[in-house]
Amino acid sequence: MKPRGVDADGYFEREGSTERVQEAFAPVVAAARTLIAEAYGSRLHSAYLYGSVPRGTARPGRSDLDLLLALHHEPADEDRETAAVLARTLDGEFPQIDGAGVLLYGRDRLLSAQERYDMGWFLACLCTPLLGPDLAEQLPRYRPDATLARETNGDLAALLPRWRARLDGAATPEDVRRLSRGFARHLVRTGLMLVMPRWGGWTSDLTESAEVFGRYYPQRAAQMRAAAAVALEPVSDPAVPRAFVEELGPWLAREYAARLGTKTPR
Repeated sequence: MKPRGVDADGYFEREGSTERVQEAFAPVVAAARTLIAEAYGSRLHSAYLYGSVPRGTARPGRSDLDLLLALHHEPADEDRETAAVLARTLDGEFPQIDGAGVLLYGRDRLLSAQERYDMGWFLACLCTPLLGPDLAEQLPRYRPDATLARETNGDLAALLPRWRARLDGAATPEDVRRLSRGFARHLVRTGLMLVMPRWGGWTSDLTESAEVFGRYYPQRAAQMRAAAAVALEPVSDPAVPRAFVEELGPWLAREYAARLGTKTPR
């Protein structure tokens, strides 16, 4: 499979655009723009879309709306409470989305050396400007190399105990469904990041990510394809996310550490 997602010089091409937003999701994006500006006012530096909506691949009634907000200061409890209300409002008003998520960061942190190969890359390459000045203009160009892979997803081993605790605390089938989707997405993307330096490309398509991973780890290809399917069609059977945290996740964490190392402590 020929690498894609990079230009002729091997640098990431920024994915997503407001021009790619499908007609069904245009009212959601317009409402998000208005509500964000009203809710945060002068606290907001800039806002971004990411995920399937700005890529133009969202599925009405199944895809969620993902937002990243950069504030002029580090987020406080009030900012997080505002984000929770914003997410609930958007999810409640628009049946074409299956949930909404809001990431909050301070502007200075997003531009810091500490986040250069993590959230800085994420904003510069995977986020689409929605409001305010684009912080990507102050960040470097990125290549799909081992440093980037280590600093983005090299913390899986530390995440797994938290995932187990969250799964143990899941009280309803909807809780399990939400966790199964989140765990599956993270594992598929970690699998792609593991092989990304060897492949030399990038994709946010989860099915394609699993296929690229499978070229390098054929013995785990079926597991990763199954995870990609759950990421797209989450399930309420707790045995599925349990297998993620007890089988695929630990193996992937060990292999990641052996090949790429672990993420620099924050």
